[in-house]
Amino acid sequence: MTGGAGYIGSHALKPLESAGYDVIVYDNLSEGHQDAVIAGKLVVGDLADEKALDAVFKEHNITAVMHFASNCYVGESVSEPQKYFVNNLANTLNLLRVMLANDVKRFVFSSSCSVYGAPITLPIREDHPRAPVNPYGMSKHFVEQILAVYAKSYKLRYATLRYFNAAGASSVENIGEDHDPETHLIPIVLKAALNEGVTVKVYGDDYNTSDGTCIRDYVHVDDIISAHILSLDAIFEKDRSFTFNVGSGAGYTVKEVIKAAKEITRKNIDYEIMQRRPGDVDSLVASAAKIHKELGWEPKRLKLADIISTAWNWHKNNPAGFDDKEEGR
Repeated sequence: MTGGAGYIGSHALKPLESAGYDVIVYDNLSEGHQDAVIAGKLVVGDLADEKALDAVFKEHNITAVMHFASNCYVGESVSEPQKYFVNNLANTLNLLRVMLANDVKRFVFSSSCSVYGAPITLPIREDHPRAPVNPYGMSKHFVEQILAVYAKSYKLRYATLRYFNAAGASSVENIGEDHDPETHLIPIVLKAALNEGVTVKVYGDDYNTSDGTCIRDYVHVDDIISAHILSLDAIFEKDRSFTFNVGSGAGYTVKEVIKAAKEITRKNIDYEIMQRRPGDVDSLVASAAKIHKELGWEPKRLKLADIISTAWNWHKNNPAGFDDKEEGR
């Protein structure tokens, strides 16, 4: 697994272990946390280092790869597109090259709803046109196209999972979302609840939505992981490739998220309206009918309040994120 020390990847470790998989985590720890690796074996390395990557494949009996490692900030991708094309695209090609050299042809790819760009219809189905409007979405779209070619040329079998907005934290393990800088709405709002005087920046209130703020589909991180494991099992069992949306099918505005967080935390959360960020679109809401029909996937946490509650438990117990754990070592 690449990126297993990061937010989503770390949540996959114990469930994969419980499903009978032995996990090797390959992560450069540039954005992840060593203490988030709660199962499996951690190998610190960079995807740009093909020799180190190849050594991992040669040392271990690897049969499949889950690829979580990527840069994932839309705004940053607009200001630093080269960073996104090098890490998300070129380094993924490095990974695929080493996989094929070691005859590993099962691959689960973390893609994104950003490949769709501004939606023409809602909810968004997998056959919706792909027209990403920022370099982050472009990088994911490019990899998706490459995977389709590799499937024909090299018999690679893959599952592409287009996440909508991953949110929440494990209700079993003491892990959660901890980025620096933090750009995701729910942890930003909850950190404001923890720190009196901090104001949440709301980027735009003139979108074509009920209250003028962006609508997003929030899906609990544990539900994203269950989609990964179902997809991995399906690749082995059915020997074919898949592309699925992973979302709840419900959309909430930024202001609705802030309101829900106020009710859960019982804290006042102030916000101020800022200019729109480049690359943002009005609404992104998934249709998850395909993954439900083909794999039987059902999100267990559909209510926004449930998702925010798990995140709140993590943040109030770990106000400094993983730094709390790392300082106590």
